[in-house]
Amino acid sequence: MNSREPWKMLDAWLENGSRQIARRTSRRSFLARVGTLLVGGAALPLLPVARIEAAEQSRAPAPDETGDPTKCEYWRYCAIHGYLCACCGGAANVCPPGTEMSPITWIGTCRNPVDHKEYVIAYNDCCGQSLCGRCLCSRTEGEQPVYNTFRNNDLLWCFGTESRAVHCSVSVVVGLATKT
Repeated sequence: MNSREPWKMLDAWLENGSRQIARRTSRRSFLARVGTLLVGGAALPLLPVARIEAAEQSRAPAPDETGDPTKCEYWRYCAIHGYLCACCGGAANVCPPGTEMSPITWIGTCRNPVDHKEYVIAYNDCCGQSLCGRCLCSRTEGEQPVYNTFRNNDLLWCFGTESRAVHCSVSVVVGLATKT
């Protein structure tokens, strides 16, 4: 076998494939598809999910706290609905092992009894396992009707995760509430 034969076969295969594509598509449709891919790829970093999580972690205050995170009366839980992750192997703001925090959240504004300040709290479902079944808590202080979904706790919030199975819910301090 000659050392040039494999290259000739590859060349012939690529030429035949290129000719078949050229017969089936026009230059305009090809350029339109390439343009769509480029624009779509460039728009991916603009999606809000990944940036919100990083921004929340960078600006979140660490308020002085008191109370038991395994009890429904804990100050951060003023608008929570679900099983408390603090009772399910996690913490008030950390998902248990084997689950993943949903990047989609509902919010509430809760008063810290230690410093008497109002804090914006993001409630995230921890997803990937069946319901925990311990420490069910449903508080609706400041809850809005379903048409204002970002403030409603009665929805399934496991979007953007591998599994839509809700295990428990956490409460993450996002920032100090300001009056507008």
